[in-house]
Amino acid sequence: MPITKTQSPVDSGPASSQTRIALAAVALTLLFASLGQTIVTTALPIMVADLGGMDHMTWVITAYLLASTIGAPVAGKLGDLYGRKLVVQIGIFVFLAGATLAGLAQSMGVLIAGRAIQGLGGGGLIVVSMAVVADVLPARQRGQAQGLLGAVFGVSTVIGPLIGGFLVEALSWHWIFFANFPVGLLALAVLHTALPNVRRETAVKLDVAGAALLATILTVAVLVSNLGGSVLPWGSPELIGLVGLGLAALAGFIAVEKRAVEPVLPLSLFRNNTFVVVNSVGFMVGVAMFGTITFMPLYLQVVQGVSPAVSGLFLTPMMAGLIASSAGAGQIMSHTGRYKWMPILSTALLALAMLSLTTLSAGSSLWHVALSMVLVGLGLGPVFSIGVAAIQNDIPRAMLGVGTASANMFRLIGGSIGTAAFGALFSANLARNLAGNLPADTGSGIGSISAEMVSHLPLQAQNEVFAGFSAALHPVFWIATGLAFMACLISLRLREVPLHDGFAD
Repeated sequence: MPITKTQSPVDSGPASSQTRIALAAVALTLLFASLGQTIVTTALPIMVADLGGMDHMTWVITAYLLASTIGAPVAGKLGDLYGRKLVVQIGIFVFLAGATLAGLAQSMGVLIAGRAIQGLGGGGLIVVSMAVVADVLPARQRGQAQGLLGAVFGVSTVIGPLIGGFLVEALSWHWIFFANFPVGLLALAVLHTALPNVRRETAVKLDVAGAALLATILTVAVLVSNLGGSVLPWGSPELIGLVGLGLAALAGFIAVEKRAVEPVLPLSLFRNNTFVVVNSVGFMVGVAMFGTITFMPLYLQVVQGVSPAVSGLFLTPMMAGLIASSAGAGQIMSHTGRYKWMPILSTALLALAMLSLTTLSAGSSLWHVALSMVLVGLGLGPVFSIGVAAIQNDIPRAMLGVGTASANMFRLIGGSIGTAAFGALFSANLARNLAGNLPADTGSGIGSISAEMVSHLPLQAQNEVFAGFSAALHPVFWIATGLAFMACLISLRLREVPLHDGFAD
């Protein structure tokens, strides 16, 4: 083994007090990191109105997701090599540094930079926390634990926007970045005692080249989806150059990983059925999930006229559905040892939920929105809990970190690309729908539309904005519907591997 613990390993028994403390620390860390993803959603319209730039709105989310995606496999590999504890502690400090920068931001550029630093820390925290579950529990018990972690993530999708909406109304949007400092410091303290220390027996050559090339690939993918067809024409030399850079990085990555002693993402994993199917589904579900979380508060505030805090409340039904289905799927997986049919049914339900969102308009009832969000949560939950546990069950123990990271990485890159592409699509459609329909004295126009600005428009102009917003969102949800249906079809290809009661080698 490349690492040796300086204290006894965490006992694997479910009744072990040290195991319970370790799992509590993992849940607390996951809550801390996932709050960073969701706390800004209800504050986005206020941030845009304050700093300007509707066309840059999605980058507040995308920068975090992209950095998380890049940081996840690197942190997962470092956790395999040096132990989870050190990586989690560093991740918390990086996250807090980014939160501080974002909280003090006076421009959109600084805000986005702070979010990117937050994402680097947050991505590592999420994947390493989930990998700890595989360290302390045998495969048969991991489904239940991963289901509970999925429920923690579901809680963050609601309390994050609620906290964000409350702080925006009571103080200012700057305070949302300092809200979970106490949670982070508490997680740091609990982790210090809950997880064992490790030390290296032999030196390891880090796969720096592989990590850099992987970061380039992921960055190019997000930039192309964000800039293509909006900022840059699809046939422009700049965009073609970006695509060429991405393809060159991909070729270089494959060549480097074949020779690397400790590859950041071993190519052998791509020959594993569970790895490929789960991550393909995760990518598509990520597109649908983050598209919903990003645009629903905007629709509710501008079109339905609710406050930021109330718009956050409408993510509660999604959270309830996600918690119920994630925990339930984990329980079923642990008790029966079977899991293949659950992602099939859940992604089919997710497709129906997205289909219902394609009908949203200014006249839609809030009950329609709430019911659709319940269905979205029910469809998302099993994908979270089952996917990670299935991968951990079917890969070598030495790859637990990178395998767990992959599940988060592909879901986040789906969220990054989806949010960027949906944002570009939404902005283009909104500009086309409202062209010539806004009074000349509305300031900077489309780029600074907010609920407050719309409330001061003449009634006819308000109706034009409501209709234009709703129509601009429909293509977003139609694409999400198609992707969820494709995820359902791909889930049919999953090869179920029996869950064992011990720890894999």
